[in-house]
Amino acid sequence: MPDVLTADLYDEHGDSLQVMLPGLRDFGGVRRRVAQVSTVACFQDNSLVRDALAEPGEGRVLVVDGGGSQRFALLGDQLAARAVANGWAGVVVFGCIRDTVAIGAMPLLVRALGATPRKTQKRGEGQRDVPVRFLDVTIQPGAWMALDEDGAVISPGPLG
Repeated sequence: MPDVLTADLYDEHGDSLQVMLPGLRDFGGVRRRVAQVSTVACFQDNSLVRDALAEPGEGRVLVVDGGGSQRFALLGDQLAARAVANGWAGVVVFGCIRDTVAIGAMPLLVRALGATPRKTQKRGEGQRDVPVRFLDVTIQPGAWMALDEDGAVISPGPLG
C-alpha cells in the first residue's frame, strides 16, 4: 500500500491514530510502507533483532526499542539483507544502525535515530513481542504502522 500517506490517514482517522514525534531518519531504499508490527525491546544488544529477522517477516515491520542508545548499532547490512530475504517490510530502530550505504540500496524501509560504526555486544538480552514506547507512542505487537516522508502513525487495526 505505498499510496497511503500518513497525512491522509490522519485526516481520515484523526485522534484514533498515534502520531510518532519526529526524530527518526530514513536510511532504507523504501520510504513508504503500511504494515503490521512485531517488536523487540533491547539495549545495546541486537541478539533478539537477529533472531526476529531470521524468521519469516510476512510483510511486517520490526520495531526495535533500543532505549535511544547511540553507542552501538542494532542493525547492519547483514541483518538488513536477512530481513529482505525473509520477507520483512522494514525495521524501525529507536537507536542506531550501521552500513548505511548498503542498507540504502536495499528494498527495505529502515528508520533509526542515527548511525555509528560500532557493532553491538551479544548477550542474548531483551524481550520480543512486548509493548514498546518511544517518541510519544506506545506500539503494541500486532498493531499497524504507516510510514512515509511525513512521519509515522500507529493504529490498533489495519490501515489503508
